[in-house]
Amino acid sequence: MAELPAIYLTQNDFDRLTDLLEAYAAGSGGRRFDKLENELSRAMIVPYEQIPNDVVTMNSRVVFEDETTGERREVTLVYPAQADISSGKISILVPVGTALLGLRVGQSIDWQLPSGQKHRYRVIGVPYQPERAGKPE
Repeated sequence: MAELPAIYLTQNDFDRLTDLLEAYAAGSGGRRFDKLENELSRAMIVPYEQIPNDVVTMNSRVVFEDETTGERREVTLVYPAQADISSGKISILVPVGTALLGLRVGQSIDWQLPSGQKHRYRVIGVPYQPERAGKPE
């Protein structure tokens, strides 16, 4: 697999995601979300006012391509309670959600799914980012 690309997170997203992981670990009989933990540990944390406009943050709408299959999708990256696949809202805890977090337009990441399959995801666009819209969440 290729070297992992640099990723960015706002301080608020980092704090909320860390709290989410702690809550899930406590209530899931020890089930862990190692991939998300790894992404959080390697992220560059910045104040929301300084997050680049083309970064996938929480509650961003993102257009991405699965370069492995050629499929292109537009989704909104949300916390688990707001997830609704029928309306295009995917949880940060699903593999593709974790993979997209913090990437910039044009970046790709190689990601191994729980099934063992490997996919390469590339961010095509970020049509909506709460921080850019002046509505950090």
